[in-house]
Amino acid sequence: QPAWARACARMGIVRSMSRKGNCLDNAATEQVFGHLKDEFFRGRQWADYESFKRDLEGYIRYWNSTRCQAAVGGMSPDRYEQALLALAG
Repeated sequence: QPAWARACARMGIVRSMSRKGNCLDNAATEQVFGHLKDEFFRGRQWADYESFKRDLEGYIRYWNSTRCQAAVGGMSPDRYEQALLALAG
C-alpha cells in the first residue's frame, strides 16, 4: 500500500477510487471528462489562467443548467434535480 494510502487510513479518510479492473463505478465521471475534452478543450488555447478558469466555470454552469443529458430524460442536471425534489415533496 502506498504511503499516501496509509496516511489516509491513519486519518480516517475514505478514498473514493475504483479498485484495479473495476471501472463501472467511475463511468459517469469518465463520461463527463470525455465531453469536457471534446466540447471544451479541443482546439482551444487560453492566454492566461484567469481566462481559462472563467471559461471553465462557464462550461460547468452550462453543463449543469443548460446541457441536456440523455441519461436523465433529456433534462439538464439542475432540471432533473428539481424534478426529483418536486416528486419527493
